[in-house]
Amino acid sequence: MKVLIIGSGGREHAIADAFSRSNKTREIIISPGNAGMAEDFRCLPLSGQDEIVEFCHAEAVDLVFIGPEQPIKDGLSDLLKKEGIRVLAPSQAAARLETSKAFAKQLMLANQIPTASYSLLRDEVQARDFLAKCSYPIVLKADGLAAGKGVIICSNEPEAMQACASLFRQSAGKSGVLAEEYLQGWEVSLFAFCAQDAFQTSLFAQDHKQLYDQDKGPNTGGMGAVCPVPEAEKYRQEIEDTILAPVLNAMRELGCPYEGVLYLGLMITHEGPKVVEFNCRFGDPETQALLPLLKTDFMQLCLAITEGRVKELKLEWFDKTAVAVVLAAPGYPAAYKKGIKIQIPPLDSKVFFSGVRRGKRGLISWGGRVLSVMSLADTLENARTTVYRDIYSIEFTQKVYRKDIGLRKNLLP
Repeated sequence: MKVLIIGSGGREHAIADAFSRSNKTREIIISPGNAGMAEDFRCLPLSGQDEIVEFCHAEAVDLVFIGPEQPIKDGLSDLLKKEGIRVLAPSQAAARLETSKAFAKQLMLANQIPTASYSLLRDEVQARDFLAKCSYPIVLKADGLAAGKGVIICSNEPEAMQACASLFRQSAGKSGVLAEEYLQGWEVSLFAFCAQDAFQTSLFAQDHKQLYDQDKGPNTGGMGAVCPVPEAEKYRQEIEDTILAPVLNAMRELGCPYEGVLYLGLMITHEGPKVVEFNCRFGDPETQALLPLLKTDFMQLCLAITEGRVKELKLEWFDKTAVAVVLAAPGYPAAYKKGIKIQIPPLDSKVFFSGVRRGKRGLISWGGRVLSVMSLADTLENARTTVYRDIYSIEFTQKVYRKDIGLRKNLLP
């Protein structure tokens, strides 16, 4: 089958890699992709939804896999389905679970799905009154899509007022800012492969959001991930019964059944698992650690989702551990330096490219998160040893990365 993957980051590179391991895959095209991916896959820019549709018809594309959230929010999956093109992504209406945090919160509240309590702040006047009376710490979130940069944890009122003003200025905050209860616990990610009310779940993975070791510094789009997370397994059934099944049922009753990959960002608390957020697609960088562990044919999984046969498929995973570490440009997640030369020698690890371009003498950095390095091994210790040895050998001046991916202690306070 011929596959078109929409996106340009490490997540899409990992998705392409997963498709390449299937004997059902005939050709993989990525749009727009990046210079690093182009070393292994055909990459081309398709500008706009109409050009994507025209390309799919002209080239007889069998499946479109939409990686990032913005094209889903913009209704690309709806248009492709209308044109008779098979696509793996939820509808624009179903994607409101991610594109509007207020919608997701209201749905969870109406269906008794465990999550943090919240208030929706519509403007700075309302925010000022609320923040003067609330207890701290508190979590502030832009209602809309913010590319992983719309969440701020505040420990006092002045911090909260400054953060709230900043979020309101973002396009993602124009529809409001959510003030959420600060949950005590440890975070874990789970992906569900959904076809309306039927689903199967993945291994657990764990993202490391903060920029620096020991979870210090500003939130980023993710600085690394580990998979699996054995400590989370005892919560799987509870998560499926009290969170996943109810949310899929609620979406179906609203007339927008969910089909595709659903990300559950979870906090394990003393009261049990609670939802931090939903995403309407694979996460980045969790995908780079999760998909290399998938033993089941990825194309078969995707076809089962789009054909409503997800329950029939037996999901199998390799009994190994994956550690993925992001290498970022100096200055990230604020203004970052571009154009740094990257030289990658032969490695035991796998490299997934994100923010790179082709320079005069090879690859150069062009984004905040530049690439991720993933190692697969029989133990966490061996995976970490290999991935950090390989990172050390990559020539990338001033590269920024965490040295503690996979060392987090998943214990309740």
